[in-house]
Amino acid sequence: MGLSVIFVIMLLASCKEESNSAKNTESDLMLKINAVQEQVMAQGNVTAKEEQALLSLCSIVSQDDGMAIYTSDDSIILKDVEIAPVYDGCEALSVEETRECFHDKISKFIEQEFNLSVSKDLNLSEPKQVDAFFIINKNGDLIGMKVREAEVTVQAEILRVLRKIPVMKSATNNGENVSVLCSIQIKYGDNIEVDVVYIPERPV
Repeated sequence: MGLSVIFVIMLLASCKEESNSAKNTESDLMLKINAVQEQVMAQGNVTAKEEQALLSLCSIVSQDDGMAIYTSDDSIILKDVEIAPVYDGCEALSVEETRECFHDKISKFIEQEFNLSVSKDLNLSEPKQVDAFFIINKNGDLIGMKVREAEVTVQAEILRVLRKIPVMKSATNNGENVSVLCSIQIKYGDNIEVDVVYIPERPV
């Protein structure tokens, strides 16, 4: 059974407050949100799929970490950093082994934590691939997440999983702790495959 109309209106109002806290004027996005609210009221209810999409959208916009912009960030791209971030279990390894261990741990964590029902419910005729980006800062925290061109439910699920990645020892460059910009490719459908890749430039 879908959400009640009253609950959907409350949900949309909550999302509007989160996404428009710094604006007083009606933006194009606000007009679209209002249009969705009117459509829900006219329709009288929402399906389970519509309910999940609304909840996913609200979870994305309720936290700034899912809408990152990298144009002015001072982080180093992962491929250019001297020593990659050290994930738990990757200590006391060579520089190359530390990098490979980081790749392996990140990929396996996402593959294990991702809720496959999210992608299976899409009934895709063939797997899709999406690029995701994040920063591991000087404290080893994962921040500044961004997922490109994915269904809203998949985007929300990827962000949920990324937020769970544990704190690690930060990357170092010339003996100093630095922030690094990382990128991954996620292939999803009936199963999920994750690869850590080296982006040639910063995403926009």
